[in-house]
Amino acid sequence: MTVLSSLSDDLAAVAQAAAPSVARIDARRSLGSGTVWAPEGVLVTAAHVVEREDRIEVGLSDGSTLPATIVGRDPTTDVAVLRVEATGLTAPAWAGSDGLRVGQLVLALARPGRTLRATLGILSATGEGWRTRAGGQIDRYLQADVRVWPGFSGGPLVDASGAALGLNTAAMRRGPSLTIPATTLRRVVDTLLAYGRVRRGYLGIGAHPVRLPATVSRQVGQDLGLLLVSVEPGSPAERGGLFLGDVIVAVDGQAVGRVDDLLALLTADRVGSTVPARIVRGGQLQDLNVVIGERAA
Repeated sequence: MTVLSSLSDDLAAVAQAAAPSVARIDARRSLGSGTVWAPEGVLVTAAHVVEREDRIEVGLSDGSTLPATIVGRDPTTDVAVLRVEATGLTAPAWAGSDGLRVGQLVLALARPGRTLRATLGILSATGEGWRTRAGGQIDRYLQADVRVWPGFSGGPLVDASGAALGLNTAAMRRGPSLTIPATTLRRVVDTLLAYGRVRRGYLGIGAHPVRLPATVSRQVGQDLGLLLVSVEPGSPAERGGLFLGDVIVAVDGQAVGRVDDLLALLTADRVGSTVPARIVRGGQLQDLNVVIGERAA
């Protein structure tokens, strides 16, 4: 009993120490949590919590409620940055990805109401970086077996020392809980604070991998291409001459066989640039030029 009591007291102490950094986010039609990013009134939350930009309020740990403005949102990584007129806020210590171990104890913290809430679990899976279905790059896969109750999105996942490992979200649909790691948060938050948005390339197509005919496969040196199953009217793809049923095999000289390959090439530095696209149409290879557009926020 002594060991369990000690562990219980330690976990409660971790939660209480982190409590000042956890805020309530009231976006009228959506209620979630936020985490203080900087003492000068900067908070980070899940982008899906603040889809509407009007009448957002932040409830701080001292019981005060302040109006907030959106600095920027990146739905592709489910990260948003808010600002309130406040100073001296308490930010958590954000941990890196080194030293994370499957099985270590973690707490998911949230403030969907006026009081702090917490759920206990373990870090159940870690992995390499991955790309979301919307094209956002997540630097590391983090999954914990904590229950992300309604209102928990946007709150931090903390380890037994109280360090914040990342931001919890229930919007990625990759398991019972997903955490956007601190390394991804730093990159996205810095960009949003500097520019108000994260630029991402856009073609306006729907596609899925298909196996190439043997003759084409030998010509291009790859087995797969991307079959276009939809082309949005007025999109960069349509303006570039791409049609339904075309198969993309390369963009800007880089082989494309999977959707992730294409998303990796639609980078911010390519927005507005004209790039060659090699396609298969009617069994024949053709080269087109496409101007990369910018994905709307």
